[in-house]
Amino acid sequence: MYLLPSRSVSPIPCQERRGYYIRARAVDHCVQDFLLKTQSHLRTQILSLGAGFDSLYFRLKDMGLLHHTVVYEVDFPNVACQKATLIQRTEELSALVGDTGGEGLGAITFSGEDYKLLGVDLSELSELERALEEAGLDSEIPTLFLAEVVLTYMENSRSDALIQWAAEQFPQACFVLYEQMLPQDPFGRIMQQHFRQLSSALLSLALYPDRSTQQQRFLQKGWTECSVMDMNEFFTCCTPEDEQQRMQALEPFDEYEEWHLKCSHYFVLTASKGMEPSWTPLSSSMTGPCGGGPIRTAGSVPAAACAAQTATLGLRRYGHRSVLIRPNVILTTGGFGQEGGQHCRMRSFHVLAEHAGCWKAGCWREEDPDRRWDRRLYHTVSCLSSSLALVVGGRTSPARAGLGMLWLKFPETCSALDPGDITVELVNLQPAAEAAVRRWRHSTTEVMFRGERYLFVYGGRSAEEPVLGDWHFLHVPGLACTVVPVGGPVPESRHSHSACSWSGGVLIAGGLGAAEQPLGSVFFLRELEHGFGWQAVETHPALIPRYSHTAHVHEGRLLLVGGVWLHSPEVPGLTIIDLSTGLCLDYTIDAEHLEWPLMVHNHSSVFLPDEKELVLIGGGGNCFSFGTHLNPEPVSLNLSSILTKQG
Repeated sequence: MYLLPSRSVSPIPCQERRGYYIRARAVDHCVQDFLLKTQSHLRTQILSLGAGFDSLYFRLKDMGLLHHTVVYEVDFPNVACQKATLIQRTEELSALVGDTGGEGLGAITFSGEDYKLLGVDLSELSELERALEEAGLDSEIPTLFLAEVVLTYMENSRSDALIQWAAEQFPQACFVLYEQMLPQDPFGRIMQQHFRQLSSALLSLALYPDRSTQQQRFLQKGWTECSVMDMNEFFTCCTPEDEQQRMQALEPFDEYEEWHLKCSHYFVLTASKGMEPSWTPLSSSMTGPCGGGPIRTAGSVPAAACAAQTATLGLRRYGHRSVLIRPNVILTTGGFGQEGGQHCRMRSFHVLAEHAGCWKAGCWREEDPDRRWDRRLYHTVSCLSSSLALVVGGRTSPARAGLGMLWLKFPETCSALDPGDITVELVNLQPAAEAAVRRWRHSTTEVMFRGERYLFVYGGRSAEEPVLGDWHFLHVPGLACTVVPVGGPVPESRHSHSACSWSGGVLIAGGLGAAEQPLGSVFFLRELEHGFGWQAVETHPALIPRYSHTAHVHEGRLLLVGGVWLHSPEVPGLTIIDLSTGLCLDYTIDAEHLEWPLMVHNHSSVFLPDEKELVLIGGGGNCFSFGTHLNPEPVSLNLSSILTKQG
């Protein structure tokens, strides 16, 4: 997989480069730990199963780590022959193998003093055993088995037999497995669909869907020690902090949701038997993200597709914002989505209106081509009057400076009967506060101070700073920055958090911190006589850290909707926090009857208090490996039974 390609390829997006990085780092971490722990032995060996075009041997050889270790690689005969040809034609690779490198006989396609390349079908265990014996594999010396996304493509009976054979035939053995997991949540369903489309279905997931079942699999097949980490946990617990910071600073990056979701759906497993001392490369004294048992849920909320009759295509987007501009009339702006038959940053606005229990959708009419939307995403929209909304910040590219502010003007009166008739006028602003609002993934919330209206701009990130912890008060209507005293314990810097107006102040919940780890804190910016004060809101049980969620306040309760967390067995649904008692209750979102996987991150949501209904609009993301997934329709959550019961 990591061998230099024999032909030119397209540039790899930064999200995918991170994926390759964490996979390579996890495998190298385990392999090098094996070599370190067995350096007192006269001979050791590594057997890479389904090696493909992996460059493991050449990297280890170049680093001078193969003093007494022979590397055996196995793959299908045609793959092994292609790799052997590539090695022979590449001077640098041939030099690393040494003068003894050359063609082998039978299943051995390439043979060197400490490197053997075999062409064998792994599912044919007897043939594999015979070929390895011919190549000189010694079952009596410490042996590391390596399988990176290989066994999952085999029938379970054959992969189980291979795992058991390795445990039974090698008295001193270690095993490293890197594979997918969690097939049934929304991201897992998209992941499975991707591999099915490649005619490479993930066969192991039905029997071994998570870490605990994979661990039991190895223990039941003869291995005595077994540890498993998902890749979020590995990155946090087994990667030095300075290395984490180095990787995070390499290039502009703004695809945190798909990065964390992908890492939660891949794991690294290490198993061993007969090793003295025991081999535990995944042990760590560091505190990693929670990946433990099931969450105690208070119930579930059914999700229903909204009956939007026309133009729902325009609502397939993420990184956008939606705001209620009239009772039951929702305006959606910006984001990345589907427009004109292709995926792009969105130019059109969209209106979703409810009348007589039925939702209708329509795009805005572009009155002035010179005043087009600048295709920003991760901005905020604040409705300041019945005909005026303010857009703050956002970005086009994470490498560019954040955008400033825009006025959105729409008619004083508009009908929910025909949302396509609503027009929107854009007015660019160049206020004194421009520097303060050039950010994205921030929050903009209305507050009251001494009877005056302000917009409180908090957190986010910029092209220069990956995470911001500052704040600014914009005085309405002039939008000039105003100095207002703020005391109390300052919250940790964050972006992708939620913010809600409440009791004249602001509730801040969750977000992603400076270490790219989700935060579980809730703060209340409370109005005081001479300014504001930060006050921590204690919850019980503790709020599970999350980000990329939305939030609303209703009758003294904070509603957190969706998001991303690192508690991999489940995905965030609806969390309700009683602000008077701190009681924190989690509810799952029941979307089983929907015809698509419902991704509740990078979405927007609007709460209709009279109906006690949440409308979820858009959501999803762009994972290069698995493609772009956009929720195709708005979804409603009826919370009347939950909110009435809690009240």
